[in-house]
Amino acid sequence: MRSGILLYGPPAAGKDTVTTALAALDTRYVPFRRLKVGSGKSSGYRMGTAAQLAEMEACGDVVYRNERYGNVYVVDRPGLDRAFEGGAVPVVHLGQVTGVGQVAALSGVCWVRVLLWCSRASTAERSQRRGDTDTAARLAAWDATRKDLHSYPHARWEVRVDTDVATPQEASQQIDAFVRSAAPQS
Repeated sequence: MRSGILLYGPPAAGKDTVTTALAALDTRYVPFRRLKVGSGKSSGYRMGTAAQLAEMEACGDVVYRNERYGNVYVVDRPGLDRAFEGGAVPVVHLGQVTGVGQVAALSGVCWVRVLLWCSRASTAERSQRRGDTDTAARLAAWDATRKDLHSYPHARWEVRVDTDVATPQEASQQIDAFVRSAAPQS
């Protein structure tokens, strides 16, 4: 059985930073690049078109899709299949509990669900520090994420990390320890 990590949290909670720290611990940890249909930041995404998305949806290859910041973000079967190649452990970033549930429901994968959290003030400060031009939209997404999390009080998280307190290295070590303890034995 393959292993993967689902990182859930509000904007600027540290999903990219923790993913980088995980990759520094073990090269098997690789960021999953979601398909993005829209504009803006392309780094970390596989940019696609509306026609490609429609074709994937028609074939049943869309595992989860969401819309935010005027774009569509997609977790797709072909992309995940490629991400697992060579024994890699993909790290998938999500901002909706529904998405975590839909991706975690895929058979044949032992997913570790991680809740990364930070304060709203930290999201504002980190967003401005990294040069986001849409900090207000990031704060609205933080509010939506908090509401989303409260709407699913029974959501299961194997690892919870407060990134206002834990360093990226501490967070990655905690996640890595859980992944190794939960890894299916071959």
